[in-house]
Amino acid sequence: MSRIAYVNGRYVPQREASVNVEDRGYQFGDGIYEVVHLYNGRFVDEDRHLDRLERSLREIRLPMPLTRQALSHVLQEVARRNRVTEGLLYMQVTRGVARRDHPFPARPVPPALVVTVKRIAPYPASVDNWGAAAITMPDLRWARRDIKSINLLPNVLARQAAREQGAVEAILFEEATGIVTEGAATSFWIVDEHGTIRTRPLSHDILPGCTRGALMAELKEAGIGFSEAPFTLEEMRRAREAFITSATSFVKPIVRIDGQDVGDGKPGPVVRQLFDIFARHVKGAVKNAA
Repeated sequence: MSRIAYVNGRYVPQREASVNVEDRGYQFGDGIYEVVHLYNGRFVDEDRHLDRLERSLREIRLPMPLTRQALSHVLQEVARRNRVTEGLLYMQVTRGVARRDHPFPARPVPPALVVTVKRIAPYPASVDNWGAAAITMPDLRWARRDIKSINLLPNVLARQAAREQGAVEAILFEEATGIVTEGAATSFWIVDEHGTIRTRPLSHDILPGCTRGALMAELKEAGIGFSEAPFTLEEMRRAREAFITSATSFVKPIVRIDGQDVGDGKPGPVVRQLFDIFARHVKGAVKNAA
């Protein structure tokens, strides 16, 4: 069956889907995107993702392309038409089509909306084979990393460097201070040498990860302490455990960084517990939506 995409009000075969050459997303990267995990036919943390979409759009002075209710319907319809129950849904909003000029169009044009979906494997049954390696790289991105912009060239280069070194993620850091920011496409956490779960606090320096926020809410509900506090590369290298979170990584142990084991080089007890907690969250989101 041909994959179906939603492009500016129409559901079309994905092989035929296209945007105008003067779409500002193509010309300038002038747009915002979101990726939502689809589990057992339901979107996980949909409200968090739509909240973040609306916030990012406000930050670049771009209106929602549809009402929130209508956009939610489009997301569900794209998943339904593609018969995807386990997957990732991608949505992108740009400032639309206008003659190429850096300032916003003098006459406002409708925002452009594209939605696609693809199948992925379901949430892993066990954390045992879920551990992965990472590398470290200087953070070369722009100053407003809290906006989920489609400008992703530094992220692309970082992820490619990781792949070439047999790793799944690049952990980014500030060259001037050595403070870790986040992964190239994930939130990054450590269990420090004292056993404290730590991740960097929200600011313009990092993306407010939806999985990050959902996991924090689950930790608070379970009475498990954590700290939103910066940490350096040196502290990271002394950590007992490390892991990343995202809509695609869920809770993923990082067992090697720059070729060196984290802890004993295996998923540790804290990450195992958090993996199970988030698995219940994913399944609970489906149950609560039913």
